[in-house]
Amino acid sequence: MTCMRMTVLGCSGSVAGPDSAASGYLLTAPDTPPLVIDFGPGVLGALQRYADPGEVSILLSHLHADHCLDLPGLLVWRRYSPNPPEGRVPTYGPAGTAHRIGVASAEVPGEVDDVSDTLDVRTLTDGEPIRFGSLDIRPTRMHHPPEAYGFRITSDSRRILAYTGDTGMCDEVVELARGADVLLCEASWTHAPGERPEGVHLSGTEAGRVAALAGVGELLLTHIPPWTSREDVIAEAKAEYSGPVHAVTAGDVYRI
Repeated sequence: MTCMRMTVLGCSGSVAGPDSAASGYLLTAPDTPPLVIDFGPGVLGALQRYADPGEVSILLSHLHADHCLDLPGLLVWRRYSPNPPEGRVPTYGPAGTAHRIGVASAEVPGEVDDVSDTLDVRTLTDGEPIRFGSLDIRPTRMHHPPEAYGFRITSDSRRILAYTGDTGMCDEVVELARGADVLLCEASWTHAPGERPEGVHLSGTEAGRVAALAGVGELLLTHIPPWTSREDVIAEAKAEYSGPVHAVTAGDVYRI
């Protein structure tokens, strides 16, 4: 029976925070290569506590800086560290991933680093499943300004982790989470009037509503920016959802 294990590498929303890197989650399972979901600023440093950066694969929800821009550091690790690993890094992401990371990694402004020596970039398609080791991963388009995906990850024992990535409230995020054992859900705002632009991120209230509508087993809140009150977000979610609610912190480990 496969047990997924998720280690929170970073969970600060929009920017790295004083106590956490930006978005990044290490997912491991038997007979499965280690997978890092999102790779925001500070994630590479945190990853070194738990896994060899030369051995991980990458899954990107979208190409906002706080979800992908520690990847140029991983290129340096793979290219120049002693005894660099052979082969290229399987890297799943939205259209334009190689160009986005290549621009960030280029040595000269206006040029694009050819990352194909290091990254084997594979483009995500809405609803098209990925078999990754013992895991089935189904990407679903979310409601966010760039091309953005949430992921429904199912182990061979039928345990389900749903990860929203970044999204505004939409039917798709509820369906993504439907019946999941664990919902890792961004909650960047409180629901106070005037505090948040519509359709960019979820509030604590909306995260709780998604969990309740989808009937999930446990709600894990993440992507809370340094300027948003964690306590208020947690309280909002608990007011909408009667199951277990936790706001994750860097270094937390969850077995799913």
